[in-house]
Amino acid sequence: MPRLKPPTKEESQLLPAFAALPDDAIYVPHTAAELEAARTTLLQQTALGFDTESKPLFHTHQVDTGPHVVQLATPDAAWILQLCHAQALDLAREIISSPRIAKVGFGLDNDKSTLPKRLGVALANVVDLDRVFKRHGYGASTGVRAAVALVLGQNFHKSKKQSTSNWALPQLSPAQIRYAANDAHGPAMVFAALPAWEAMQPTPAPPRPAPQPHPKTANTAHQRHKAALFNAPAPREK
Repeated sequence: MPRLKPPTKEESQLLPAFAALPDDAIYVPHTAAELEAARTTLLQQTALGFDTESKPLFHTHQVDTGPHVVQLATPDAAWILQLCHAQALDLAREIISSPRIAKVGFGLDNDKSTLPKRLGVALANVVDLDRVFKRHGYGASTGVRAAVALVLGQNFHKSKKQSTSNWALPQLSPAQIRYAANDAHGPAMVFAALPAWEAMQPTPAPPRPAPQPHPKTANTAHQRHKAALFNAPAPREK
């Protein structure tokens, strides 16, 4: 089966813009009351769009202290949890370790490695959407931009300037907050629309089983190996 090609960046730019959340649907809880309200809503969900942000490292001698932000989203809202705040860290730990809530995102291999170290808990029920698209014949790293174009028919724009900004700051900028919210909201929207999209796709081919040697061939090879062992020439006397 030939590998399918998702829309390119240039093709995506011809589509309508991704329907991002309004600012009043993006929460950055800091106070005990704000975090408790976030906890109440988040624990009611069965699936959340998920991503993390870390302060970039520009030199090999720098120590990686990230991730610094965990962002979570439903199709209607997003929450930006800054892990420098103890209560936000506790909430991120509770959500990330919950087996009842699916955490849905793209390219999560690095998060699976770094986040347990940062939070001190194992990740539970993490869904990497790249693997879903791979089953349908796309590459191993479809990514949120291409997935939004495929499933939603929209252009998902990511700012490189914001992606490499300082995510360890105690006060994030409005641009950082919107960027982080989008990175969780995009997967949430794709995941919500995925069943309808998958229903229109050809049935993925089952994985091909590994070839097994024919019994007769395997037996013959075993006999040859056995014969070689027992018919080896005796060592010469010196």
